[in-house]
Order: sequence, then structure tokens, then C-alpha cells
Amino acid sequence: MLKTLLTSAIALSALSFSTFSHSSDQPFAIAIHGGAGTIEKSRFTPEQEKAYRAKLKEAVETGYAVLEKGGESLDAITAAINVLENSPYFNAGRGAVYTYDGAHELDASIMDGRTRQAGAVAGVKHIENPINLARLVMEKSVHVMLSGQGMPLVENNLFDTENRYKALLKAKEKLDKQKVTSKDYQAAHKALPVNYKMGTVGAVALDKNGNIAAGTSTGGMTAKRFGRVGDSPVIGAGTFAENESCAVSATGHGEYFIRYNVAADICARVKYQGKTIVEAGNEVIHDVLMPVGGTGGVIIIDAKGNISLPFNTVGMYRASKSNTSPTYVGIFKDE
Repeated sequence: MLKTLLTSAIALSALSFSTFSHSSDQPFAIAIHGGAGTIEKSRFTPEQEKAYRAKLKEAVETGYAVLEKGGESLDAITAAINVLENSPYFNAGRGAVYTYDGAHELDASIMDGRTRQAGAVAGVKHIENPINLARLVMEKSVHVMLSGQGMPLVENNLFDTENRYKALLKAKEKLDKQKVTSKDYQAAHKALPVNYKMGTVGAVALDKNGNIAAGTSTGGMTAKRFGRVGDSPVIGAGTFAENESCAVSATGHGEYFIRYNVAADICARVKYQGKTIVEAGNEVIHDVLMPVGGTGGVIIIDAKGNISLPFNTVGMYRASKSNTSPTYVGIFKDE
């Protein structure tokens, strides 16, 4: 099966965007995120801030171009996430953080709102764009999640970056000072600041056919051990999509997003309680997660093209664009 997925990767790398005849008033839109956390303006030089904003703009407009040509929401989110995975700025793909042992383990998931078909991969070490493999799992296999594939496409050091390596060294230093052993995983987890536990990229989109989709990709948690997997590849926690409610991609402290089934909970509130995506998102992010210590955010889109980007941290890398609204790019809380 894995050989079949590998063969299919070539076809996926050249996405085809067909043009259809659509009603001129059919909405289409896309939103992306690049992670949430203690993203404070004081930590950025003007040049760094400009570079991050430019990459977010590039990603959202790459996905939007697919939708504008009549392409599918799945193609749009894949294209947008690939831009973020290929950038060292975000904790996914080439910017993935290091495990405790100095390697990289990446996770991703994707979901089609038309059919609730989904694909996910966890702990991959040699996949340049994990979101592409997650999509192949969805489209070319009978499974939803695969783990530890070991497909030798690229060397693991492709994901090495200086800043992420420095973050690993700092994390190990903190653990050593507190004399946290590898056997005491709970203590190790609590010993690290929240930013070491967060970082993800994702996208949600609505196409001209009225179909929505969601995808999420991550490098995981700095200094993670024992094959830890967060919420990003877990359908219902980090990713969820169905046309009848909404599409969600999450970023944050993964253990909380898994325990509280965040992505699916938001969509369930829309579907069964008649909440707007703004109401549902705010309830889950601020009223459910915050009281228990869950930090992070989500991007949400519904079948009408409405977009909501709630988060309970200092900042969240985010961007959106629709056929009725211009490109929006945000990093900090009050913008």
C-alpha cells in the first residue's frame, strides 16, 4: 500500500485545477494559520515581522488562486499548507521542531467536508510535505491514519534549522536544571514553557461548488519523546470538516485539544445548536479550554463563506481571503 501511495505522490504534486460554470454569487473563501502562542510584537524586528506577514500572504493567496479558478477546496488547502510547510518560519515541514533526540517527527491530517473522508499520518520522518501524504492516505487507502511509515523520500536533516536547534538546546537546559528524567514524562512536559508545546500550520476553505475542507500539519512539540503525537493528525481534535456545519483547523497545546475534541465540538455546536461559527468558536476556545489551561486557537469556515479566527493566546499567525473580502493578515491579538 505504501508503494502505491508513493507512486501517487507524483500525481498529487501537480494539482489540476478544472474550471467549471458556477453561479456568480457562489461564495468561496480560505483561511490559514501558522501557529499560536506567546507571539509578542517586541520579539520581532521590523524585518522579521515583514517576512512572516509576506509568507502568510503568499500562502493564503496561493490557496485563493486555486479557488478563484474553480478548483476544489482540497486542492486549495493543500497548496496553501505546502507554502507553509516549505518555509522555515513555521513548525511544520522544513521548520519542524526537534525531538529530544535531535531528530524530527511530523504529523498531518486532512478532511473532505463533502464525504467526511479523512487521512492522517503521524511520526513521519522522511516526508517533505506531510499534508500531501495525509491526502494520499485519504484518497488512495482504506485507512484514516497511518503511523511510522518510514518512506525514504528525503533525509531527516532536511528539516534542520538553526533557530529550532537552539530551541531544543534551551529546552534541554531547562529540563536538566529541574533534574527531569526521561522516565518522568509528566514532569518533563510541565517543565517546558507553553511555546515549546505548540506550533502548527493549517488551512480551511470553501470552493465554488459549496464544498469545504480542512487540513493541519505540524512538527510537534520541542524535545518531545516516546513517539508523542499531538492533536494535529487526530480527526475531530486538530482537524474536522463537514459541509453541513463547518471546517476547522486547530493549533495549540495538543493534549487539551484531544481531550476536549475541539474541532469536532465546534462543528457540533454549529450543527446541533444552531450557533454561528463565531459563537461556537469563542465558546470552545475561551469558555471550554481556557478554564482548564488549554491554550491555542482555531480557524473556522462555513458553507456560506463566513470565517472566524478565535484564539486565547497573545498571538496567532493567520490570514484569510474571500470573493467578498480582501486579503487579511494578522499576527498579534489586536489587529
